Amino acid sequence: MLFSAYFRLLHAGFVLAREGALSMISTKGLPPALAPLRAGIWLGRLIERPSVRQTGHVDRLNRALNRLGPTYVKFGQTLATRPDVVGITIANDLAGLQDRMDPFDAALVPGILAAALEGKAAELTELSAPIAAASIAQVHRARLVPAKGPARTVAVKILRPGVQARFMADIESFYAAARLADRFIASTKRLRPIEVVETLDRSARLELDLRLEAAAISEMAENIKDDTGFVIPSVSWDHVAQNVLTTSWVDGIPIRDHAALDRAGVDRKALATNLLQSFLKHAIRDGFFHADMHPGNLFADPANGNVIAVDFGIMGRINRQERRFLADILFGFITRDYRLVAERHFDIGYVRKDQSVDDFALAIRSIGEPLHGRTAADISMARVLGQLFAITDLFDMQTRPELVLLQKSMVLVEGVARALDPELDIWTVAEPVVGDWLRRQAGPVGQIETLGTHFKTMAEAAGRVPVILAQAELALADYHAVKHRRYDPLMRWSVIALMAIAGATLLAVLWRVLTLAG
Repeated sequence: MLFSAYFRLLHAGFVLAREGALSMISTKGLPPALAPLRAGIWLGRLIERPSVRQTGHVDRLNRALNRLGPTYVKFGQTLATRPDVVGITIANDLAGLQDRMDPFDAALVPGILAAALEGKAAELTELSAPIAAASIAQVHRARLVPAKGPARTVAVKILRPGVQARFMADIESFYAAARLADRFIASTKRLRPIEVVETLDRSARLELDLRLEAAAISEMAENIKDDTGFVIPSVSWDHVAQNVLTTSWVDGIPIRDHAALDRAGVDRKALATNLLQSFLKHAIRDGFFHADMHPGNLFADPANGNVIAVDFGIMGRINRQERRFLADILFGFITRDYRLVAERHFDIGYVRKDQSVDDFALAIRSIGEPLHGRTAADISMARVLGQLFAITDLFDMQTRPELVLLQKSMVLVEGVARALDPELDIWTVAEPVVGDWLRRQAGPVGQIETLGTHFKTMAEAAGRVPVILAQAELALADYHAVKHRRYDPLMRWSVIALMAIAGATLLAVLWRVLTLAG
């Protein structure tokens, strides 16, 4: 690990502590195992600016995160959606990180486009000043006049020059922090900090290639082509490069501008329901979802109340097992079946098998029951998160890094939805999507899909059998080649064992398919 990574980490910690970031963390709900963290927060608060200690107001965190780098800005964007956790004042201040950051020098734009798109750059005319600027890129409005086809208005997204180097430096610092935590704080090992950072690292690298974002838009468009209420732009593939993305222009009211939504007559309750249900459809039905749904990336169409989403640089993907886990967890909370919630946590490996399912179900009940029948305005997410953290420590729950993006996205979406509708009943809104999907999975169509998945697994396993047999044949040939020199019982039994493995594999696959079909 480079010394510079530790230095950047130390500098970031100093800046955040100085600007009062640690004052947002309540130490009351932290379990005893995290006593070192409690002590660290106490020490860090000693260097807070006097104004923060005296007034309790954190008014410069926005600028501090912006100065530290793009990954810190991403963290601030998430916090901005949770005024119920960090407070309304801080959340409002951090909202500026979503799309109102300082743009880079406009004089650089023509050269960037010419280098990236070559001759196609000339087809982008009437380029505006930046209309939105975030940590990774900025967006311009332009007129696309192609050689063939009608002219149209487009959005041109351009990566910030040098952003990749800054991102990688940030990630290197996160690796340093993760390794320190993993080595010196035993209670964090179950959180698997290094693997979590690896997940964020992969996500960041994908976000820095706008060709992959264009592909993500294309895939999501296919998934939602028959849906209503959720709209995304289309890609102009001739005007896409690693650092440039051109899409159709979409008009809408920023979803965070509640006053403008009200003036336009947009039903905010319906909008919140649509947003939450759309996200659940994408995650549970498709296994592919927008993983950066902060308010700066969301708009509302005043004509029909549709949600319009932009910026698909961070996408989440979960497999069939993980989708079933999410659906069952939500359905368990909806129906107050806490035993189901507990069992699914054991099934997917969040909780070790040596723990008690009954005790864990009881702990889940202690969280779920106070939430039932409550609106979003009545729920303190800060208290819920504190209780969740205490339970994860009590049952030594293991982090699943592949679900980190899903969990982060659910926090974002739920925060935006509850801001639109403080009376939102999350369970009532989620039930139609979750219940319909589970009922479909239990029905004939779902069983056929499940069987198809197992047949695919069988085919893949069966495809490996010839390789095993070929290896056995080669081993047998080698055996015969040396047999006249010496008798090698080990070789003989190795060949027999290899052939037995091949046969057992085939029989196991066939038995699995027959039992599933039955």
